[in-house]
Amino acid sequence: MAHKKVNLPQKICPVCKRPFTWRKKWEKDWEQVIYCSERCRRSKTKSEYFK
Repeated sequence: MAHKKVNLPQKICPVCKRPFTWRKKWEKDWEQVIYCSERCRRSKTKSEYFK
């Protein structure tokens, strides 16, 4: 039987405004994770102009 991933923490990406869910690779630094992807992290300065 497959493991169901329920009730994982979520955050909203400030660039794309979409929710993203906790990942195992972020386990140690989940508090510092801000962006959902590398693409959003790189485009953070571009999105600031559109506010």
